[in-house]
Amino acid sequence: MSKRRMIVGGNWKMFKTPSEAISTAKALKVKVINVQDVEIVICPPFPDLVPVHEMIKGSNIKLGGQNLYWEDQGAFTGEVSARMLKDAGCDYVIVGHSERRHVFGEQNHEINKKVRKALAEGLTPIFCVGEKIDERKSGLTEKIVEEQMRTGLAEVSLSAAEDLVVAYEPVWAIGTGENATPDQAAEVHAFVRRILGELFGEELSITIRIQYGGSVKPANADQLMSQNNIDGALVGGASLDAESFAAIIKSAENVAR
Repeated sequence: MSKRRMIVGGNWKMFKTPSEAISTAKALKVKVINVQDVEIVICPPFPDLVPVHEMIKGSNIKLGGQNLYWEDQGAFTGEVSARMLKDAGCDYVIVGHSERRHVFGEQNHEINKKVRKALAEGLTPIFCVGEKIDERKSGLTEKIVEEQMRTGLAEVSLSAAEDLVVAYEPVWAIGTGENATPDQAAEVHAFVRRILGELFGEELSITIRIQYGGSVKPANADQLMSQNNIDGALVGGASLDAESFAAIIKSAENVAR
């Protein structure tokens, strides 16, 4: 049986000044130096990207942005382009995070433009989907996730989809201390895999990695990531501390083996 291709990402959101980010990255680099079977990605705020890239250069940690705009340049105050992220050292970018959707009002068709732009510029998008608590209680989880996926991944070619990462993050579990049970998470991950199969074919869908995001901690990481179709985690608060994030990464390594 082949090893699972696990990927663990840390979304630092709007936390850490450049000096704080450098310190955390330095500590993390030491703690995960021997990890080989997990792809590790950290996504600091934009001002931190260049100094953090310098700190992790040559290590087994990759860099990601938290968002991007779909144009190359122009009068788009406050936005950042895919080319800027690439030049800052990024290999990944988070697209469609629930906070972008529900705090900043991003729509599925806008997220689709971002996914396609990231792929066109050689960035791997971590494409986020997930339902709110009222949608789950109303039995709409699959409807919402399918709509997000079909619109968000429209016009993505088979060759481009090979580089895609999907993150299922139930909105009700982000930053709340609540998390989906392993069975709940596995059920939605299986559904996400099925939709990927309908979009890109079964063979390719099996290779696309699907992360779980939503109050992942060292205490629940093993149980969540050992479920079928869960290929890692997109971690928020617990990724801000090098020790707790390293523990989650090592849980993923255990699952990969």
